[in-house]
Amino acid sequence: MTESRSSYLLTDLALLFAATMWGLFWYPIRLFEANGMPAIWVTLVAFSCALLVGLIYSRKQWHEFRQYPLTLLLIGLSAGWCNAAFLVALVEGNAIRVILLFYLSPVWTVILGHYILKEKLSLQSFLIFALAFLGAMIMLWDVDVGFPWPQNEADWLALSSGFAFALSNVLIRALQDVSIAVKTTASWLGCVFIAATWIILTATGATSIPESAWYYSMLLGIFGIIFMTLAVQYGVTHMPVYRSAIILLFEIPVTAVSVYWLAGETMSSLEWVGGIIVAISSVLIARTGQKT
Repeated sequence: MTESRSSYLLTDLALLFAATMWGLFWYPIRLFEANGMPAIWVTLVAFSCALLVGLIYSRKQWHEFRQYPLTLLLIGLSAGWCNAAFLVALVEGNAIRVILLFYLSPVWTVILGHYILKEKLSLQSFLIFALAFLGAMIMLWDVDVGFPWPQNEADWLALSSGFAFALSNVLIRALQDVSIAVKTTASWLGCVFIAATWIILTATGATSIPESAWYYSMLLGIFGIIFMTLAVQYGVTHMPVYRSAIILLFEIPVTAVSVYWLAGETMSSLEWVGGIIVAISSVLIARTGQKT
C-alpha cells in the first residue's frame, strides 16, 4: 500500500510539474516572437535539440522502433502536431482562450480511451461530453456570425492540438511494453518533422532571427522540453488516463494567472462561462473514468 501511494505521489508530482511549466510556456514563446524568432522556428530548434539527446539516451532501445513502427509513428505525428499547433496558437491567440479550448482534451481522451484501450464508456460520459461541447460552443460564439464556430486560426489550432494531445496520450498508455525513452524520442521526432514541414509549406523565413535567439531556443529544448515531456510521459504511462487528465488541468489556472499578470489579457464573460463549463466537464469526464 505504501509503495503504491509513493508511486502515485511521484506520478502526481511529475504531472503537476509538467502542467505548471506548460502553463508558463507561453511567455518565453512570445518573447522569442517579439525578438524576431517565430514560434514554429522555436519549435523546430528546441525539439531538434531534445531529439538529439533522446536519440543518444535511447540508443540501446532502438530495436523497439521495429517492434511497433505504426503506433510509434502515430505517437510522433500526433505529438508533433499537438506541440507545433499549440505553440503557434499561444502566439497568435489569447493564451487563456487557447488553453481552455485545448483542454477539451480530457473529453477526447476518455472517448479515444474507450475505442482504443477498450475502457468502459457510460451514458453519463456521453452526457458530460455533451456538456463539454456546449461549453465549447459558448466560448466559440461569434456575435457577428451567430453560429458558434472557431473565430480564427488560433482557435482551430488549439482545438486540433487538444485532440492530438489526447490521441498521443492514449497511444502512449497503450504501449506498455515500450520504454518511456523510446516513446519520448518518437514524440520529439514527430515534432521536428511537423515543424520542418510547417516551415516549408508556409515559407516561414529565418533570415531575421538574431543569433542569441538560436542559442536560447536550444537551451529551451534541452532544459525545458526534455523535462516537461518526460514528466508527462512518465505520468501518463504509470497511471490511468482519467487521473492524468484531471491533474493536467492544473495548467489552466497557472496560465490564467500568469497571462493576467504578465500580459494583461482578459476574456469576455461569455468566454469565461464557456471555459468554466469546459473545465468542469473535463473533471467530470475524468472522474467518470475513475468509476469504470
